[in-house]
Amino acid sequence: MFNKILIANRGEIACRVAATCKRLGIASVAVYSDADANAKHVAACDEAVHIGGATAAESYLRVDRIVQAARASGAQAVHPGYGFLSENEAFAQACEAAGIAFIGPPVEAIAAMGSKAAAKALMQSASVPLVPGYHGDDQDAALLHREADAIGYPVLLKASAGGGGKGMRVVERSEDFDAALASCKREAASSFGNDRVLIEKYLTRPRHVEVQVFADTLGGTVYLFDRDCSVQRRHQKVLEEAPAPGLPSEMRRAMGEAAVAAARAVNYVGAGTVEFIMTGADFYFMEMNTRLQVEHPVTEMVTGLDLVEWQLRVAAGEPLPLTQPELKLDGHAIEARIYAEHPARGFLPSTGRLKHLRMPKGVEFAIGSGGVKAAVRIDSGVREGDTITPFYDPMIAKLIVHGATREEALSRMSHALRACEVVGPHTNVEFLQRIVTSVPFSSGDLDTGLIERHHDALFSATRKPFREAVALACAALLNREGGEAARNTHDASPWSALSHWRLNSGYTQTLNWRDVEKEADFPAIFARDGAAQTLTFDDVSDRFTWWRGDGPHAFGATLGDQHVTGRVFIDGDAFHVFCRGDALAFEWQNLLAHAADTEHGEGRLTAPMPGKVIAVLVEPGAMVEKGTPLIVMEAMKMEHTIGAPTAGTVSEVLYAVGDQVADGAQLLVLDVEWAAHARCA
Repeated sequence: MFNKILIANRGEIACRVAATCKRLGIASVAVYSDADANAKHVAACDEAVHIGGATAAESYLRVDRIVQAARASGAQAVHPGYGFLSENEAFAQACEAAGIAFIGPPVEAIAAMGSKAAAKALMQSASVPLVPGYHGDDQDAALLHREADAIGYPVLLKASAGGGGKGMRVVERSEDFDAALASCKREAASSFGNDRVLIEKYLTRPRHVEVQVFADTLGGTVYLFDRDCSVQRRHQKVLEEAPAPGLPSEMRRAMGEAAVAAARAVNYVGAGTVEFIMTGADFYFMEMNTRLQVEHPVTEMVTGLDLVEWQLRVAAGEPLPLTQPELKLDGHAIEARIYAEHPARGFLPSTGRLKHLRMPKGVEFAIGSGGVKAAVRIDSGVREGDTITPFYDPMIAKLIVHGATREEALSRMSHALRACEVVGPHTNVEFLQRIVTSVPFSSGDLDTGLIERHHDALFSATRKPFREAVALACAALLNREGGEAARNTHDASPWSALSHWRLNSGYTQTLNWRDVEKEADFPAIFARDGAAQTLTFDDVSDRFTWWRGDGPHAFGATLGDQHVTGRVFIDGDAFHVFCRGDALAFEWQNLLAHAADTEHGEGRLTAPMPGKVIAVLVEPGAMVEKGTPLIVMEAMKMEHTIGAPTAGTVSEVLYAVGDQVADGAQLLVLDVEWAAHARCA
């Protein structure tokens, strides 16, 4: 076994690998960029080496600097994690040339599976079923268009060197093909340095099921069962579970054996994932990922095995710890990816400081001698106070639960999500909760179009405990403004109180609030007359008492006959209330300190997130209709098209291709009034 390894990655996977190293007594070396100098993964490792600037291209994608760091630190091996250089054959070759073990498959296997087109040709020769499509070398745009027409729409464009949902486009009509191809190639070139694409028939209502395989250097190959990853948005996974629900045992075995055959066809070594697309009783090979997957924890939870330990042992030349007959399934596991993103705005990445971060009671990857044992597990690469930057994937944490049955795991996941508290960037926590509790997901009616097909239900407003949350917000505000003596301890000295105390009389105080989600203002009137207190809002007046609870940010209140407890995190004049599994936010309208905000003028278009301009589709003087694409931005390796909010004339373009723009920066000026006059004339 190795004595020291370097982890060529960041975030939660670097922390995850470091945890196994610590348990096995192996020293770990972190690498970090300028943006990650104080990151959690740096603290999790025994040593750390700086490798470059904030962007991935300046740091985590620099093969030379990472290999140099490994040699300088005395690391015997490099674990690539996933993403970045994990499936880069040049990186694996560089490690080999430097005499450093690469904890992954042989270079030849990476090369064979690194190109989706070549992989499909290889699988075809190995009699693994394939989806109809075009995987050829000729990338002439006209030829690709003809091939798509021949396959029949809808078709799926995929970056041949891609992964993670990047460089993928569904094309519904022939007339949309050219624009989709150009966009797909741009994103593929930006993300992978290779704009080659392949075309496949887009199957309607398919399931995405993958099989975890492992192979050693001695000829042993096994499959560690399957995972369902059908719940996706923008071709990126949102929820994963193991085993795949509703899979007959004979199909589970057939898919596992096909995955083993695929691994053997390329003389595979280490951890790999063979991905299948499934419709009815049929399944087809999609691709093989030559690395550990983001969703590997669900497999660990149902097998009780540490897959990173398996990787280390195999890379050190040891045989697989178990044979196929010895592998057993135990219960059901579900993983939810908690991202800093804005689901209601097309899942745009959200950046900013994690001002408050509280996860449910669980363990951060706890492994005992018998394997992974946890009802709730949290894999995270960030801490409260860290910043989600635009440079990397905006994942906050992976929340993984285990239950004896799928029903128990679903219940545990719902409860765990309700305990998540995040203040700072927008998150998808509430959206995940809606999916987990939705009828299609809970009943196992899974396919890759679940989110889009049930869009209205998943994005509709839900009823939240508004009155209870307002009571807690008022309690927190009164506590802050009045100090400790403002509690319901009426024997406290009035001279210590900063609230509106009056001699020989009661008083009232109007608390002006703004509901952040609904963007609506409302007053709440707090009144005290002797020992009697009331709170009035929404034209309803109730008896009101409140108190500080145990622990940070904890408050309790009675409102009429209702008793409510929760937590209130105060950020300036913003009060973030967490109660009964919901999150609400209110802004205290301190009229003495704040003037009214002004709205942007009509026609002003701003960047929805920080990023880079990669295409300007209009010129000054162009007349556009509502929805006309104007500018294409790239953030976190994903493209986002900015469309015209209304008809108008472009009077000025403020940024050029290649420019970096900040969140909220004005991109161009759209003259709406001039266009209206022109139409009237």
